[in-house]
Amino acid sequence: MENSDIARVFTDIADMLEQKRENPFKIRAYRKVAHSIEGLSVAVEQLVNEGRLKEIPGAGETIRGKITELVTTGQLTYYEKLKAESAEGPDDSSG
Repeated sequence: MENSDIARVFTDIADMLEQKRENPFKIRAYRKVAHSIEGLSVAVEQLVNEGRLKEIPGAGETIRGKITELVTTGQLTYYEKLKAESAEGPDDSSG
């Protein structure tokens, strides 16, 4: 998986969280890590394999776990869940 693909996933997550009006600090964290990944001179996959994800600016423990899942499995459960929620549209429980 290319760095640009990984960065796109985290940008998409930030966008979806923004639509849900989630915590702005969380949104900013996903945008920051996406930007950091785009600027890397090495493949994220290599950093995962070498246990060097701490070198990515803005990648805290939770995001590092998501990066690892994405690189090792090719998908991210959290991302898929957000996409499914987004496809369902806003929750209309007014009856």
